[in-house]
Amino acid sequence: MKYYIIAGEASGDLHGANLMKALYKEDSKAEIRFWGGDLMQAAGGNLVKHYKELAFMGFIEVLFNLKTILNNIKIAKKDILEFQPDVIVFIDYPGFNLRIAKWAKTLNIKTHYYISPQIWAWKENRIIDIKRDVDQMYVILPFEKEFYENKHHYPVHFVGHPLIDAIHNQPKVDAAIFRSENQLNEKPIIAILPGSRKQEITKMLSVMLSVVHDFPDYQFVIAGAPSQEFSFYEKFITNDNIKFISNKTYSLLQVATAALVTSGTATLETALFKVPEVVCYKGSWASYQIAKRIITLKYISLVNLIMDQEVVTELIQDDCTTQRIKEELTAILDNKHRNQLLAKYDQLEQLLGGIGASQKTAQLIIADLK
Repeated sequence: MKYYIIAGEASGDLHGANLMKALYKEDSKAEIRFWGGDLMQAAGGNLVKHYKELAFMGFIEVLFNLKTILNNIKIAKKDILEFQPDVIVFIDYPGFNLRIAKWAKTLNIKTHYYISPQIWAWKENRIIDIKRDVDQMYVILPFEKEFYENKHHYPVHFVGHPLIDAIHNQPKVDAAIFRSENQLNEKPIIAILPGSRKQEITKMLSVMLSVVHDFPDYQFVIAGAPSQEFSFYEKFITNDNIKFISNKTYSLLQVATAALVTSGTATLETALFKVPEVVCYKGSWASYQIAKRIITLKYISLVNLIMDQEVVTELIQDDCTTQRIKEELTAILDNKHRNQLLAKYDQLEQLLGGIGASQKTAQLIIADLK
């Protein structure tokens, strides 16, 4: 069968790649065309557009890039018509994907959504579009099933979280070899995960690295995003206690003692690798003012949302200062605090449904098509 997959961000590329591997395993004749990134490309199929051409962050930034976004929608529609897929599989990225889903339904193309838009956080009225335009929804967070089925009477499949698969399949790292290969010394490692988009990296790295002088017995290692060149990060590496590693975040987390993490999927990845973390987030002033008026969630990190309690500290906007980061990083380096946090991480993993999300989703997609 023919599958058309659209992922618009780094996390979507990871989950899209694992889904593609599962589809190829379940359907030996699968033909896949996709929007995604390097990981999906490595899994096979034909890349139409890389996500780094699609990722715009924040309300104001989207407005400035509206012409590019509309042109990409036009390109996608044309390419789908030429490919004639049996199904389109959307991965998160709702502003773009829901537009394509609405159009695809008018042509009677099957529409499946893997990794729900976070309509429980904001734009809940998108449920109208989802119920109308999405044939099958596969959710990865345990509370999403209740949200869709009990609150909105829309049946969905809870398949578990694909990060469990991704981390379970990650080769184990030899710490000594990793340090040697990446010119790291013997000091304990504080991993710095500042996001994947230039706007957020620029915003976050300066404040995250402002505490380096307060922790001389540790080395701070920036996890470089695959979509960005080293030259972009170079200006932030201001002393010998700041290191840089590109596109090896999972390996880095295996050897890290603690982490400073920008909100998003990385907060959950860090927790699943059992690394104590502080969540840091600063947006542009305008985007933040808009967001805080329309997003009513108690937390911004997936760890806290899933657990429905403050497991990891969140330093947001004006709270995200050198002094506060210093205080919270000191706290998670304390053994008693660390052990309490790691126990919560074990509970978190149990809630997420175990391994097999990609395989379950692929099997459900194929069963529906048949």
